[in-house]
Amino acid sequence: MAAGHLAFAFGLLGNVISFMVYLAPLPTFRQIYKKKTSEGFQSIPYVFALFSAMLWIYYALLKSDTTLLITINSVGCFIETIYVAVHLVYAPKKARVQTLKMIVLLIVCGFGFVVLSTHFLVKASKQANVVGWFCLVFSLCVFVAPLCIVKKVIQTKSVEYMPFLLSFFLTLSAVMWFFYGLLLKDYVIAIPNVLGFSFGVLQMVLYAIYRNADKISTEQKLPEIQTQIIILDNHKIPELNEKIIDIAKLGELLSSEKIQVVSQQNNNGIEAPQHPNLPKESHV
Repeated sequence: MAAGHLAFAFGLLGNVISFMVYLAPLPTFRQIYKKKTSEGFQSIPYVFALFSAMLWIYYALLKSDTTLLITINSVGCFIETIYVAVHLVYAPKKARVQTLKMIVLLIVCGFGFVVLSTHFLVKASKQANVVGWFCLVFSLCVFVAPLCIVKKVIQTKSVEYMPFLLSFFLTLSAVMWFFYGLLLKDYVIAIPNVLGFSFGVLQMVLYAIYRNADKISTEQKLPEIQTQIIILDNHKIPELNEKIIDIAKLGELLSSEKIQVVSQQNNNGIEAPQHPNLPKESHV
């Protein structure tokens, strides 16, 4: 009885954390919506997650005492469907075609094959076990799918396409569902989450390594040059001269010591005044 209550507690926590996992990519898709492009974001993890959620619902329906699996995976199906739909709307043509192929292959053909084969070719008493093996295999695929993102992070040395929140909640979720499956002695649930925990930790380690890479790269690319600002000699627009200098200083890319002020002479050969806060240099 104690094990059953403990399993329920882990399952409830698993529901909460898994819900956070499903919501973690929201900033990514908000960015896609604002920019009206999917850029380099991949749809593979979301299509696999949708397919996996559908399989787990089918598995849970064949077993008793699996309400917690049905609730969270139903929510997951809804959210992942939205993600995939957004990606299809804003993805380039090539990426959109690839996503549609995956949907047909996994959601239509794959899930249809699992349902039809187990329903017509497997005895009712063994259907749950067979579907459980399907769930085991494709849950591993869900955890392996982010490897394409891991590869992209290592190649580009950038974590732009690997949200930290997703990796963090994925790791916590794997821990909760592992203990839930272990306490219920349902190893179909427990085993995949060992791999899920491992990949989650790997992604967080990569995030820690490369999170400042973009900033360092940008700083290294900033040229050590002096910028020339041409001060207009027209005495009627001194405010414009002030604004030009202020904008340059507010840019924060170059310090005032690296700014040269080059004044232009007016028609009478009279040199325009230098700005008092900037070093005086040669004039043209």
